Amino acid sequence: MKRILLMVLNNLLFVPYWWYQLCSYAKHTDEIPEDKKYALLKKITVHANKGGRVTIEVHGKENIPKEKGFMFFPNHQGLFDVLSIIEACDVPFSVVAKIEVKNILFLKQVFAIMKAKFMDRKDVRQSLKVIQSVTEEVKIGRNYLIFPEGTRSKKGNEVGEFKGGSFKSAMNSKCLIVPVAMLNSYQAFDTNSIRPVTVQVHFLKPIPYEEYQGMKSKEIADLVRGRIVKTISEHENLPGED
Repeated sequence: MKRILLMVLNNLLFVPYWWYQLCSYAKHTDEIPEDKKYALLKKITVHANKGGRVTIEVHGKENIPKEKGFMFFPNHQGLFDVLSIIEACDVPFSVVAKIEVKNILFLKQVFAIMKAKFMDRKDVRQSLKVIQSVTEEVKIGRNYLIFPEGTRSKKGNEVGEFKGGSFKSAMNSKCLIVPVAMLNSYQAFDTNSIRPVTVQVHFLKPIPYEEYQGMKSKEIADLVRGRIVKTISEHENLPGED
């Protein structure tokens, strides 16, 4: 990808040391405090984004919960999504990702540091184990991010269907659900361009358990999707869009 090459070239003096740190942190992730690991990811991401001519425009930062044990649910536009949210968010979180991206260079190290979980959508039993594991970790205060579309939309800022099963961990842990609206993230890695890009990250008002208690998973999915679609429709014509 041209933009990744641009990110590397514009940070060439620092890349060897950062790569060493990433690999070391990934190898010893259980031994390093969460805040220290996340600070490294955020530092590298901020510099990489700047070098790659990507600006992250953050909205609704005050909506990120102060208490631990919540879940982000963003629309999914491309491989850059997680990196944009890392720059936008000061609070450490982990990720549930599809198993197909597990071994992509750089993302592999980032996911290892975040102690991400990988879901094999073709293996129902394995997916259920991941859901249960995330549920237990959220209960004890770990924050997670899941893309409820399951895969990137490949249609720009258009939002695909949200799968109800993605919300099972939130329902079982009774945690705060934080919808996240992403705009223009696909332009960073999923196009063959290196022109300047402005990615918008909107953290929407959290949905407490009391609000979605008693709802079916598909109803929660539609609720979250509706709020994200509304936010995108209100902001997609701002600078940064094609």
